[in-house]
Amino acid sequence: MDTKEGASRLASTMRALLLEAERSPLRMREIVRPEPLSDEILVRVRCCGVCRTDLHVMDGELSKPKLPLVLGHQIVGTIVGLGAEVDWLVEGQRIGIPWLGRACGECAFCRRGSENLCHRASFTGYQVDGGFAEYAVADARFAFPLPGSFTDLQAAPLLCAGLIGHRALGMSGDAQTLGLYGFGSSAHIIAQVAKHQGRKVYAFTRPGDAAAQSFAQKLGVEWVGGSDVLPPVELDAAIIFAPSGVLVPRALKAIRPGGSVVCAGIHMSDIPSFPYELLWGERTLRSVANLTRRDGLEFLELVSRVRLHTEVRSYAFEMANQALDDLRAGSFSGSAVVSIQ
Repeated sequence: MDTKEGASRLASTMRALLLEAERSPLRMREIVRPEPLSDEILVRVRCCGVCRTDLHVMDGELSKPKLPLVLGHQIVGTIVGLGAEVDWLVEGQRIGIPWLGRACGECAFCRRGSENLCHRASFTGYQVDGGFAEYAVADARFAFPLPGSFTDLQAAPLLCAGLIGHRALGMSGDAQTLGLYGFGSSAHIIAQVAKHQGRKVYAFTRPGDAAAQSFAQKLGVEWVGGSDVLPPVELDAAIIFAPSGVLVPRALKAIRPGGSVVCAGIHMSDIPSFPYELLWGERTLRSVANLTRRDGLEFLELVSRVRLHTEVRSYAFEMANQALDDLRAGSFSGSAVVSIQ
């Protein structure tokens, strides 16, 4: 479809929730609808997942966001415009737009498939406008067709919580006993994937968080307890989803020699000092940085075959600030998704 012809059928403006300054709530504004470049698609947003990274951007913990900014990087929508170079997608196709928005394609990282580490990468809802709006544009190469087995609301959390969790799970190797610290959006998805793969999952929540522990138990984990206690067995690996540095030495203490601790968040509070003996024994501590297109294709193909349920709390477009506040407070289980229409 010619972009200009498609655009002529759409309104020239749109509603968007803007972050106009750090540490301030989002404001509903009427702004100019974006136009896709030749390698981009224009998407009518149906819904957008809410992520803790959105809070990190709002709170100034991730520096130098584009301002004003449309947050949101777990976007589900329908293609309504195609740039001239885009010939592998079609108008009307359902598409997902993730955190990684674009990479240079030229650097050593990109050439070896590690585009997640590209120094010139740009990220959705951070350096480029995201999905808390009626329309969004995206580099077509970094958008994913979505499996039909998920509704729009259920698909949204797959695009960050699921994808980052998938990458973190891959970094845990062939771990058969797996600890998940912080049982929220990512953990509840990856616990189901890990169980499908025959692994035993041990869930760690905030101490005394009965609701989170009950939620984990309903998903059939092997054991659940507070993050301040040790599991009943040594773990082969642990993934830390909560942005709390204090969990690192706790997780190291819980894994066996030769095991791995994977930090899955883009931001974490400072890690306290810990004795070398917790790391000794060829234990590994590593981080996850963003995602690659290969991660997305692999994960979405996997979940199309797995009986996986995303637990979703839906919020109206106008209630996005409430969704962010509820995420900060831990007021729900699973994932929050803002429904744009």
